[in-house]
Amino acid sequence: MPKNKDAVSRYRWIDERLRNKRLRKPTLEDLIEFVSGKMDSTISVRTIQKDIQDMRHDPELNYKAPILYDRSTGTYRYTDETYSINSLPIDEADLQGLEIAIGILEQFRSLPVIVQFEDAILKIATSLKKNREVLEHKGLIKFARTTQYKGAAHIPFIVDAIKGREVIRIAYQSFDRNEPKEHWVEPYHLREYQYRFYLIGKSQKAKGGTLLTFALDRIVDIWPTNKTFDEKNFDDASYYQHAIGVTVPQGEPEKVILAFTPLQGKYIKSQPIHPSQQVEKDNDKECRISINVVINHELQMLLLSYGANVKVLQPAALTEKLAAEAKKMLQNYSS
Repeated sequence: MPKNKDAVSRYRWIDERLRNKRLRKPTLEDLIEFVSGKMDSTISVRTIQKDIQDMRHDPELNYKAPILYDRSTGTYRYTDETYSINSLPIDEADLQGLEIAIGILEQFRSLPVIVQFEDAILKIATSLKKNREVLEHKGLIKFARTTQYKGAAHIPFIVDAIKGREVIRIAYQSFDRNEPKEHWVEPYHLREYQYRFYLIGKSQKAKGGTLLTFALDRIVDIWPTNKTFDEKNFDDASYYQHAIGVTVPQGEPEKVILAFTPLQGKYIKSQPIHPSQQVEKDNDKECRISINVVINHELQMLLLSYGANVKVLQPAALTEKLAAEAKKMLQNYSS
């Protein structure tokens, strides 16, 4: 990417001058004069020459600008008159990433840090929506998008409580209880995982100060307590270092060894399931990897989702647990 925002501005002004058909094709001196005027500063010959080269060839910019220098007239032009650096196509992954990011930002408009950028967010969201509709209409791409993060309405209140180190009172309806349970929580961290948001904090009624995880979509109600707590040294990066998902059970991380089919292994290598992933063996029979993680519910669900494409080799306890689950699944289909 460009080293600074001035470089980005220069690229845009060069692009605008090259696309301006009302003016004669620009010489190097014309480009320098035009960009200097727009930037309100004197731009050197060497800088503009380098900018042109970067627009043509820099792989990080990826403009691949078709700028041609005509020696007979000493002027520059685009060989493709429809080209502009402002209308470069982006791939499906880029579009989907923008879709998710804008979706999150739109729902958090009430947060103070977001409010100041609301106009910009709305402009991007509108533009993205139009582009998405055009692509979907043409049948080129289809987005799978959740329309709403359930429980997101609690986020502004929780964020303020985290910043102010304020104890909050919540009524929490877990799936295994018939009635909500009340917690007085010291809120430390908010985290998103698979279209759900979670609050990580310490329930003041829990023994030993154990950290608990609360899904926001299961918070029935939430109230202030007008009580504060001492600042805690909670480091989310360290806390989640050895975890997949949001739950972090007590205990040390273990080395988990997984044998994938060669085809599934290609996907696993291209998109590792955990930062600690290492390839132990890779041949025409299997792709064997290792990860260093705590054994939690999310890991087990992830491995089960691969079906017959994975075999757990280590640790033995995890192997036995998944084997038992596989037997139960088979029974469901044999009865």
